[in-house]
Amino acid sequence: MKRLIFFTVLIMSANAFSQDTIIPLWPKDKIPNYIASDEKEEHVREDILRISKVQDPTIEVYLPSKKNATGQAVVIFPGGGYRILAYDWEGVDIAKFLNSKGIAGIVVKYRLPSSVSQTHKENVPLIDAQRAIRLVRSRAVEFNIDSNKIGAMGFSAGGHLASTLGTHFDEKVYNAIDEADKLSARPDFLTLCYPVITFNQSSTHKGSQNNLLGNNPKPETVDRFSNEKHVTSNTPPTFLLHATDDKAVPVENSLAFYKALVDHNVPAALHIFPSGGHGFALGLADVHLRTWPELLLGWMEHLE
Repeated sequence: MKRLIFFTVLIMSANAFSQDTIIPLWPKDKIPNYIASDEKEEHVREDILRISKVQDPTIEVYLPSKKNATGQAVVIFPGGGYRILAYDWEGVDIAKFLNSKGIAGIVVKYRLPSSVSQTHKENVPLIDAQRAIRLVRSRAVEFNIDSNKIGAMGFSAGGHLASTLGTHFDEKVYNAIDEADKLSARPDFLTLCYPVITFNQSSTHKGSQNNLLGNNPKPETVDRFSNEKHVTSNTPPTFLLHATDDKAVPVENSLAFYKALVDHNVPAALHIFPSGGHGFALGLADVHLRTWPELLLGWMEHLE
């Protein structure tokens, strides 16, 4: 009996710890642009965990041991065409890898554009992204990280969101609700993996554009979210990764952003692999692609 009680307490303690790592982005009654509706969040686990119709955005925090911690943190935005989040494939698995290198990994379950449960749906992912950076920065001491070493990483449409954050971090898209919102939403560096960047060229990913902006967006809205047009000298240093044979999000997206960074004297690294297609995440199944995380780590070590 004592043995049963011991294991029950152990399991409950483990569950309590894991739940402590999941933090709401917003107080329940203060989620910006929220409309009460019958829309329900959906989780589908097959080969990967796909989350859609997000209603309660969160950050899920993975921290290395204090002895191994470098002080760096990466806020991760999984991809999925602004329709779903490939939550473990391009989120949790990435955070765990970073932890093994002494880097905090923080996965954002951000809201996906919805005309049912949101007003001005095109602003909602950016609202959550800005809040995520500010919230992490506000808890730097608690997370044992340096508040000036917090980067943003995104995959595919999550890469579009990360690049939007990197070029629109000072755009006011919601009203401050607490002390965290007084902090900067600028990431200290960006990692963009096979990212959607542009919405006004033939190389765009139409699914991401349509899901975020609708089927017939105004030209000025398309320009606003074509992020290669909004790079400035204050855009964070950026690491870009793409495969030449990506048929979903053409490599021209990364090339356009890299050129804009170079034109504005922003430190940038661009790695283009000859093959790999789209959505390869850590690339562990490919002898060449699997090297990209180490390339990233080397680049991060030399950030100022």
